[in-house]
Amino acid sequence: MTRCIVLGRFQPFHLGHASLVEAAIDHAQGDEVVVAIGSAQTGWEANNPWTAGERTAMVNAWASQNGHSVTVVCIEDINDPPNWVAHATEHHGEGVLVTSDGPTMELYSEAGWTVHEVELSERETLEGWRVRQSIRMLSTVMDDEATRTVLAVSVPEAVIEWLIENDAMFRCSTFETGVHAG
Repeated sequence: MTRCIVLGRFQPFHLGHASLVEAAIDHAQGDEVVVAIGSAQTGWEANNPWTAGERTAMVNAWASQNGHSVTVVCIEDINDPPNWVAHATEHHGEGVLVTSDGPTMELYSEAGWTVHEVELSERETLEGWRVRQSIRMLSTVMDDEATRTVLAVSVPEAVIEWLIENDAMFRCSTFETGVHAG
């Protein structure tokens, strides 16, 4: 058995993240899976619209709907890559890092960690900024069925429902990004 750690910002928790956590669950073979939410100090920003608490709720909604048991921890950034792994380990503990992110893989490998690499899938659809842009557009539509239909290609059903029930999509429409429709 292997305790596994999945690290990300999860802004929002999308299908790529779900696939990564499922890979960690498979790799852990019944041992604990820790979902470590980075940038815990951020929220209500263009690239980080949801707080750590809200992202925790998204992960837990997905895990609950899918019958998964995961431990969620939150880690504040220290903006110091050479010391990041030691800092993060204080929060997520020891184990095997499960990731598809090259720089994170390199950072943890250099710190002596065992890293289980998961191949990226559907990168074009499942980039966080793309998902946030879709949510930004949908936040002005005010149609829950349209939201469910459009986001279903990139966001797990439980997270879509969480976004709708908590009126949390508007957050993406409240920030200036420099991208204009005209």
